[in-house]
Amino acid sequence: MTETNGKPLVRVDDLKKHFPITRGIFLQRQVGAVKAVDGISFEIFQGETLGLVGESGCGKSTTGRTILQLYPPTSGHVFFGDTDLAEAGAEKLRSLRRDLQIIFQDPYASLNPRMTVGAIVGEPLDVHKIGSRRERRERVEELLRLVGLNPYFINRYPHEFSGGQRQRIGIARALALEPEFIVCDEPISALDVSIQAQVVNLLEELQEKLGLTYLFIAHDLSMVRHISDRVAVMYLGKIMELADREELYTNPLHPYTQALLSAVPIPDPGKEKRRKRIILEGDVPSPANPPSGCQFHTRCPLAVEVCENVVPEWREISPGHWVYCHLV
Repeated sequence: MTETNGKPLVRVDDLKKHFPITRGIFLQRQVGAVKAVDGISFEIFQGETLGLVGESGCGKSTTGRTILQLYPPTSGHVFFGDTDLAEAGAEKLRSLRRDLQIIFQDPYASLNPRMTVGAIVGEPLDVHKIGSRRERRERVEELLRLVGLNPYFINRYPHEFSGGQRQRIGIARALALEPEFIVCDEPISALDVSIQAQVVNLLEELQEKLGLTYLFIAHDLSMVRHISDRVAVMYLGKIMELADREELYTNPLHPYTQALLSAVPIPDPGKEKRRKRIILEGDVPSPANPPSGCQFHTRCPLAVEVCENVVPEWREISPGHWVYCHLV
């Protein structure tokens, strides 16, 4: 586990991101909103990895992109150090881009097929006008070595690489400006299982060497346990539970977390046979029309009347262990 210095590098306060639903061809009027992120709060400490897990479509990637202001937030605040990114102007955000980077999910779609590897990795240096042409080339070669690629590949194109190599190119691009904070948006989900561990190990090595802070978004709970210091569990735009990694995996308090963990295979046939699976009934409700009260009550095996009508509080049950539930 990474040692942190106890100071939050990123602080998210009641963050919301709603995408409008419009009707009409010429006079488009808003008739509703998709509540992708619906009032979440957490901190990411300097030097740590916060894992963000949940089902597909629960708002994980939108959270990461809204933190980086790739999507403007509907309301709420995102503090990077002492700067509120939601209130920062275009010039201020442009200067902060050097410290805030993202590794995208799909290494096949996130690299421009018309650009060489050297141009892709060096583009952030060009945009921010860092160094001479020769210095930029040297920096690109250094970055390729750092992520385990041969600098000889600098003039090749993305289609000449495997998925794992392409993701390493994406990581090199994210590191070009020496950032402090990186959003890893499901960086291994599009890769073969045999390659996933290599990429995760590379991210851990880079974190140790460069002092990076990660928000690691994934739906593979076993991989999140391996890389994360703390884990947040998300469902339908809300964070249901947030705790230290070992605390969350050994003592899950929210019914949704318990259901997710019950689906993780155990590499012991005896234990696997004895344990009880929690099967959730029904489908995930639409974020355009989420349930009243607790969003999870329509599928929760423990739901009572208060869950249907009253929104739960985001409460700290024990030091560092936060839960969004009436029954805990």
